Amino acid sequence: MTDLALAPDATPQPPAVILQLLEKLGLGYQVRCATAELPAAQRLQAVLVDDAVGALLVLFPQSQLLDLNRLAELTGRQLTAVKPERLERMLSKHQLRVLPGLPPLTSSPCLYDERLLQVPSLFVESGQPGVLLELSTEAFKNLLSKASAARFGEPVSAIRLNLDRPGDDRAEITQAVQAFTARRIQQRLEETIEIPPLPATAQKIIKLRVDPDATVDDITGVVETDPALAAQVVSWAASPFYAAPGRIRSVEDAIVRVLGFDLVINLALGLALGKTLSLPRDNPQQATPYWQQSIYTAAVIEGLTRAIPRAQRPEAGLTYLAGLLHNFGYLVLAHVFPPHFSLICRHLEVNPHLSHSYVEQHLLGITREQIGAWLMRHWDMPEELASALRFQQDPRHSGDLAVYPNLVCLAVSLLRNRGIGAGPQREIPQSLFDALSLTREKADEAVSKVLTAEAALRELASQFQPG
Repeated sequence: MTDLALAPDATPQPPAVILQLLEKLGLGYQVRCATAELPAAQRLQAVLVDDAVGALLVLFPQSQLLDLNRLAELTGRQLTAVKPERLERMLSKHQLRVLPGLPPLTSSPCLYDERLLQVPSLFVESGQPGVLLELSTEAFKNLLSKASAARFGEPVSAIRLNLDRPGDDRAEITQAVQAFTARRIQQRLEETIEIPPLPATAQKIIKLRVDPDATVDDITGVVETDPALAAQVVSWAASPFYAAPGRIRSVEDAIVRVLGFDLVINLALGLALGKTLSLPRDNPQQATPYWQQSIYTAAVIEGLTRAIPRAQRPEAGLTYLAGLLHNFGYLVLAHVFPPHFSLICRHLEVNPHLSHSYVEQHLLGITREQIGAWLMRHWDMPEELASALRFQQDPRHSGDLAVYPNLVCLAVSLLRNRGIGAGPQREIPQSLFDALSLTREKADEAVSKVLTAEAALRELASQFQPG
């Protein structure tokens, strides 16, 4: 008999094709809701990879990172994640929405990490999001009679992230660079720090940011010297997202009537910096486009900042800038490590259960957060911004400037839990809301407001996508 272990008010059930398969195989199982409390070592991760030879189903526990280099050594094949369109077609035939880790369901050969069988039971995707099948390991072995076993996963516990030692960043970045054909890439890194330099527009804006006597005329004059930037600021103010009455006719109009001095100066700075490095041609499959992710995050942070009690509220313009540039390290990694960046992309595709930090740390020895913050400091950007980039992955980060990375962490997590952005969905700790003097309700309200204006934000983001 099947024991349904769902809460009384829960309705999701495994798809019919899965139930029929398990019935046919005579396997006992329990239906479970996916929760953060389930041990990662018992959560089965299924990934379909392929090459010119064909597809291969790869199974491993979520406590591991799938290393494509080791997979290549084992199989003699350069395997990468199947194209999303192909996977979607395969799943839709059976009316499934996610890939179940059940080898008999596919005609592809299967390879599994032998450590998968070292636990008493496994939680397997059913094909319906949020609904898992718990099978005893002995029962699951019956599904592996035609599969091959090996050791190819890297334990996540062995990947030591540097979340709280920014003083080590310089040494770790240098070490990472030296690990890749030392001298040539070391030279490349030095070029990245000095070239491209800060654009002239950005240098002027930075001077205005720290000038207490700066006026609307000053920032208008700087923005208008860059025609592309001026057009972007005007279109920003005219966007339905801000719902400004009347027509926006000039940069000054955009600043005075809609955006305000503080937002424009940080918006202009974020756009100027964002254009110093070109968007990479290679990206992980199904990744949210860079500028779309940046603009959504900045918009959510804008709403969250307004919801913070006035006495604890940080500088709104800086928090918005932190949102725009929170993923700047992604561009830097692509610029510094072009051949290895493609490898990072392929690993992100086959490790959707892990944050990008684990993939980057495993492959490079550093993360985008480290290298992005380092470049911000090299460019003498505000320390609040460097801190926001550097510590955004740690929801429990504390310190004098913690409000900036905490806001980025919260905004990115809220969006990810609504299906925007890369990486696994995670339960947001109450301590993060408490640190920002926010309630979950206020935070959800800020995200919902942004998502109701999704079409307007997509239009803004489209201005920065390559033609």
